[in-house]
Amino acid sequence: MILLSGLLLTGPVVAQEPTASSPAARLADVPLPAALDRVLRDYEQAWRTGDAKALAGLFAEDGFILQSNQPPVRGRAAIEAAYAGQGSSPLRLRALAYAAEESTGYIIGAYTYGSNVGDTGKFTLTLKRVAGGPWMIFSDMDNTNTPPRSR
Repeated sequence: MILLSGLLLTGPVVAQEPTASSPAARLADVPLPAALDRVLRDYEQAWRTGDAKALAGLFAEDGFILQSNQPPVRGRAAIEAAYAGQGSSPLRLRALAYAAEESTGYIIGAYTYGSNVGDTGKFTLTLKRVAGGPWMIFSDMDNTNTPPRSR
């Protein structure tokens, strides 16, 4: 986990305020190795069918989710409960960056729902695997592009 944090911090950071007159430029997709791409496609499929059990099954037993404006949820049973009743709509996930070593990896990406033209939000998946097994999601953190509501 320390290695992963170090990888994230060593990359260049660019922050710009969006302007009302020009839409944000779409960031380019990056191709993923087949094993990492499989994680995104399985996630999309489980979401489209509204299968909370399948979604939770993509996570490590001690995995967690942190969705926009929601408290964190940890563990497969809690993740399944959190995803229950969600989904059943087209979801497209695309990778913007990734890194993977023997047992740790991450995917930074963007997602779109339904027929939206632009990205709905961004996500970061932290991945882990044991002894060359399949990649499991350890954490799923997302942030919608919707600005926070004023109080």
